[in-house]
Amino acid sequence: MQASERGQASGRTAAPESTRVDRWLWAVRLFKTRSTATDACRGGHVTVNGQPAKAATTVRAGDRVEARVGDRARAVEVVQPIEKRVGPAIAATCLIDHSPPVVREDSEPAPFLRDRGTGRPTKRERRQLDQLRSP
Repeated sequence: MQASERGQASGRTAAPESTRVDRWLWAVRLFKTRSTATDACRGGHVTVNGQPAKAATTVRAGDRVEARVGDRARAVEVVQPIEKRVGPAIAATCLIDHSPPVVREDSEPAPFLRDRGTGRPTKRERRQLDQLRSP
């Protein structure tokens, strides 16, 4: 048995040269399921090298993939195309993230919220709430 046959017999295969964009987005954990990655491609939320991408668009090492994931725009560069979902540590080595940092707003809790189980507001509390609501 030759070395190349032994690698395939033991279950190890060489990394593919290219793979489908929906499969890669799922494999590197940008999308939770492959079907949501496919839906994002169909909806026009994914571009590869600046061009709108269908789910079957192939990606290779060096390609730039931009995707709208939830309410966040992600821009990543393909380092290694993979087809199978891998652990987060390995997935992080397969891409370079160029996404802008997440901006978190420090918002104050709404003044109208009351703790659950405290019952109805008293007459005094209701008047205070009415003062807050009126301009």
